[in-house]
Amino acid sequence: MKEVSIIDLHTAAAMVKDGDTLLQGGFGMTGNPVHLMHALAEIGTGNLTFIGNNTGEPGLGGGRLLRNGQLKKMIGSFFTSNPDAVKAAQSGAVDYELLPQGTLAEALRAGGAGIGGFYTPTSAGTLIAQGRETKIIDGEEQVFIKGLRGNVAFIRAWRADTAGNLQYRMTENNFNKAMATAADLVIVEVEEIVPVGEIAPEHVHTPGCFVDYLVEAKITLADLGSSASVSSSKKVDESRMNMAKRALAELKKGDVVNLGIGIPTLVADFITPEHGIILHTENGMLGVGPVPTDGGGAMDYPVNAGKIPVTALPGSSYFDSADSFAMIRGKHIDVAIMGGLEVDEAANLANWAVPGKPLLGVGGAMDLAKGAKKLIITMTHTNPDGSLKIVPDCVLPLTASNVVDLVITELAVFGYPNGKLTLIELMPNVTLKEVKVKTSAAFEIAL
Repeated sequence: MKEVSIIDLHTAAAMVKDGDTLLQGGFGMTGNPVHLMHALAEIGTGNLTFIGNNTGEPGLGGGRLLRNGQLKKMIGSFFTSNPDAVKAAQSGAVDYELLPQGTLAEALRAGGAGIGGFYTPTSAGTLIAQGRETKIIDGEEQVFIKGLRGNVAFIRAWRADTAGNLQYRMTENNFNKAMATAADLVIVEVEEIVPVGEIAPEHVHTPGCFVDYLVEAKITLADLGSSASVSSSKKVDESRMNMAKRALAELKKGDVVNLGIGIPTLVADFITPEHGIILHTENGMLGVGPVPTDGGGAMDYPVNAGKIPVTALPGSSYFDSADSFAMIRGKHIDVAIMGGLEVDEAANLANWAVPGKPLLGVGGAMDLAKGAKKLIITMTHTNPDGSLKIVPDCVLPLTASNVVDLVITELAVFGYPNGKLTLIELMPNVTLKEVKVKTSAAFEIAL
């Protein structure tokens, strides 16, 4: 049986060379090879192209390399969670490329499988697709994405045996599995290294043939950043809770449902076992349960797409990000409930970018908008400054075209029967006159 060399952090970090493309596993700080990244920060190797879902958090993981000026380019899905990354990108200090989260995962899987690239409907007709080859396949516009590979991959696993077989824990799989296949040199930071045979074959998530070196490093609460713990208390206004309750009324027993960040996450507070609803989170989990009540964090619990620790219900399952988005694009998600910045008369959605504001990440929104069987948007009817959000045509950068099925605000519920924006319900104590004043889009009325 193969025996993989076990090395120290400094030796591992020294294998990254100036100008390399570095793959970094993890989703936020969960499953993040933070010790390897910090060792590389100490060495100071620069001119690096960083590929990862996000650049960690300020001063943590890839965020430490960024602060040191070691990155020349970032390729990822969601930089908004690190203000340093947003500032560096928008100032031009670091080049960047945004990819939808599922596209990023699939590009890594393709690169690791020796596939040159693939076509996907995700991002078609959006800013993300500009400059890329497109093709109509089965009547739908699809965008060509080149496979991604790196010189070195830093990933994290929970356990490894001396042959390099890896086992991931809970939602720590995320991007690690695909990245283990997509680099010339793969170095794995693990919590524990055990003799060959102690990880049962059916529990091996990444076979040892993909692994070159192992480093043992223990995770601490400080390494987990914002996912280290969670407060059990939160204050939410009544109008948002009403929107969440109304969205829940659209769900059926047995539905597989993905909840976006913000108002959509409140829906989970009202779901009971009797509803029979299966919650999906795009970082690799089916069967998401409530937030833990003991204040525990990612040391003890899985995390959701908002990087918030959650519990696992009986029958839950974990998987990697590439498989998660295959579920989404493959139409295995019945309903996605997402936030919105604008929705228009043609059922177009804009919810990922506002020019001039520190938002720099598309995450899984484009994949979900295109892939879910039904898309519900929950959002405030107007912006804090009074500007309108249900408009004739979206002005903000599009997330996806002709995808919205239902819009729920604190004032009203709109649908698209016969393809036309239609007011189908007023929220309690709201008048039709108020809705008309605060909606610039033309709409029909079916109350």
